[in-house]
Amino acid sequence: MKTTRLILSILSLLLIISMQLQAKSEKAFPAKLKTGLNAYSFNKPLMSGEMNPDQLIEYCALHQIDAVDLTAYYFPGYPEVPSDEYLYHIKQKAFLLGVEISGTGVRNDFTDPDSKKLLASVELVKKWIIAAEKLGAPVVRVFAGVAEPKGLSRAEALDQLVKTMKECVAFGKSHGVIVAIQNHNDFIKTADQAIEILNLINSEWCGLILDTGSYRTGDPYKEIAQSIPYAVNWQLKETLFVNGKEEKTDLDKLMTIIKDSGYRGYLPLETLGEGDPKVKVPIFLKEIKDALKKIGQ
Repeated sequence: MKTTRLILSILSLLLIISMQLQAKSEKAFPAKLKTGLNAYSFNKPLMSGEMNPDQLIEYCALHQIDAVDLTAYYFPGYPEVPSDEYLYHIKQKAFLLGVEISGTGVRNDFTDPDSKKLLASVELVKKWIIAAEKLGAPVVRVFAGVAEPKGLSRAEALDQLVKTMKECVAFGKSHGVIVAIQNHNDFIKTADQAIEILNLINSEWCGLILDTGSYRTGDPYKEIAQSIPYAVNWQLKETLFVNGKEEKTDLDKLMTIIKDSGYRGYLPLETLGEGDPKVKVPIFLKEIKDALKKIGQ
């Protein structure tokens, strides 16, 4: 009996995957790629108050960056949502400067065994889904959780994560906002793990924030290619890890993979580590634009 149920579960999962791949194939269009900037690139000046979201939008306009990912924790008063007046000001400013808002994101942990903390994470995501709707941001980025949740087996944590994500995704759908989970080298370390979670959630209102620097075992280019069908937004990083060794990202290779996948949408860059982001970002942006030109984008 158990074996029969297992076989039926496997067949059901294979059917879901087949239907998703067929839907993606039927909706295939030529690749269309847009540059973007993830706010975390300016984490230090944003956290210190040296810079604010208005200035970040202006920076994107000045440097001909198509879109900005306005991470929630750089808004005044986070984790609380700012006033509608402030959100609408940001939305208007971005529009008038010709900068699209590609998304926002929060800090959360959906593998926390503490029910009160888990509920707080859910409520946080829901509040920022509403904020995203008001901003006109199509995606809210969330994290899965820590690599090894205390007091939970991986199976238990996975079950909790999926149930929690389903609740948030349903809420996101009701507000026209996609909820996307990031592979962040935490609970999600591999493409297989990311895809398993997304297939279990099984909703067109849920996707992957594809973090190029957080597949850190094996061949990251292979993992990225495997993940792209689920990607709704990105974090392009200056380096990635090949068999655990950090190397400069081969942007020509990466952009070819992305174009061949047929992905359409934003490619927000995110610079990390030491150095002035006002120096680092333009350099990395130029490298990305040069790589895009080579593939006809």
